[in-house]
Formats: sequence, structure tokens, C-alpha cells
Amino acid sequence: MRRVSVVGVSGAGKSTLARHLAAHLGVPHIELDAIFHQPGWKPLPPQQFARRVSAAAAGEGWVIDGNYSIVQQLVWRRADTVIWIDLPRRTVMRWIVWRTVRRLITGGELWNGNRERWRNMLTWDPELSVISWAWHHYGTYRERYSAAFADPAYRHLVFIRVTTPAELKKIARLGLPT
Repeated sequence: MRRVSVVGVSGAGKSTLARHLAAHLGVPHIELDAIFHQPGWKPLPPQQFARRVSAAAAGEGWVIDGNYSIVQQLVWRRADTVIWIDLPRRTVMRWIVWRTVRRLITGGELWNGNRERWRNMLTWDPELSVISWAWHHYGTYRERYSAAFADPAYRHLVFIRVTTPAELKKIARLGLPT
């Protein structure tokens, strides 16, 4: 396992797991959100995004986390393993609300100078609120990755589906299933 794609709904723990795995494997951690979200939350144009992700995925080893369908083929073509974090919705929602509140209070930088915004806690628009995004897209990701696991086009990949917080902790501690 040298090229790992970590996917799942927002707030499921992708970046945390990816950081742990990358450190253990001694490979770069690449967070797709950090490439996509430019200063002022401006999205990187699709062609530039694809070029930057393609360059990152060209390496011999990496852990890439994120769900951008526009670059999934680029990443999965080079990946050897996909870890799908598929936790129960109630768990994900509890985690993402807590994470968002913590980020708001601490004011910590996310990517490229961007920070969580208080006004995004007060909207149900999924384009503005990561909490709303996670709620509204939960089913979409489950359908997408369930289909991918069964798709013969991806038979070159080892798929690992994580369905409980205990399994997630075990993998984060590098008790990877074989």
C-alpha cells in the first residue's frame, strides 16, 4: 500500500485518517480541499485543479483525501487502495457540528488563508454550510462508493470500507485490514 485514496462524506474523518496513514507510510498527505479552495474560498478552475491533482498523483507514494468527482479517475487510476469512511449519518453529523464549532471558536486557518465563517452556521444552503453539505450529500456518497466497489473497472484497487468509529480508530492506529 503506497498510493491511498481516502473518501467519504464531509466530517467523516478523511483528513485525520489520511494524515496518520501518510505519516506511517512516509509519503505525502495531499488534501484535495487545500488544492481546490483558493484564498477567499474561490475554487480553482477545473483544468488547473485537474493538472495539480494529476501532478500530485504522479508520485510513487501518497495518501490523497477528498471526493471531487472531477479528479476521481485521475486519483484512482494511480491508487492501489481506496479507504471509504462510511460511518452512520448520526455519527458524521455529530462530528461535523463539533468540528465546525471548534474551528469557529479557534479561528484556525483551513487552507490558503480560509477560515470557517459564523454565517455559514446559520444557513441550510449546502453551498455555504459544510454541515448542510454533509447532511444533503450523505446518500449521494453512499451510492457513489457502493457502485464503485462493485465496478469491474476498479478491480485493480483494494477497497476498504470503514463503517464504525472503532474500525476507523483501528485503521488510524495502523491496524489495517489485509
